[in-house]
Amino acid sequence: MEQIVFRSALLADIPAIVAMLADDELGSQREITGLPLDERYVAAFRAIEADANQQLVVVVDGAEVIGTLQLSFIPGIARMGAWRGQIEAVRIAAHRRDSGLGQKMFEWAIATCRSRGCNLVQLTTDRSRADAHRFYEKLGFVASHVGYKLAL
Repeated sequence: MEQIVFRSALLADIPAIVAMLADDELGSQREITGLPLDERYVAAFRAIEADANQQLVVVVDGAEVIGTLQLSFIPGIARMGAWRGQIEAVRIAAHRRDSGLGQKMFEWAIATCRSRGCNLVQLTTDRSRADAHRFYEKLGFVASHVGYKLAL
């Protein structure tokens, strides 16, 4: 993994990101893969790119996109004005899973949140992802809250 680089995603990376998002049971039900790229992905990329508190990240090995995640930096009044780092949409290319890349990605994301002045790093995960839960707990995350979502 000597050629591993973390960088902000480019529009050209979006097909690879969408493919990784779709490469599991849950994602295959909610993503649209293939070209031409659905315009909603382009619009979302443009919104993320324009927002200084959002960072869509890819992990590349040479020219190959092998991982992705999104960081959101959230200001708040609670906890004496603390900033939170939200880690979402973490995916690794199937042929690179179980290689230690996930840990490297989280170490990078946590360090980035710390460098942005965040006092807390949080994430959400689907209840069905038991392997992911064990991984997050191994990294020191605590399942301290119950989350709810409302699809619109």
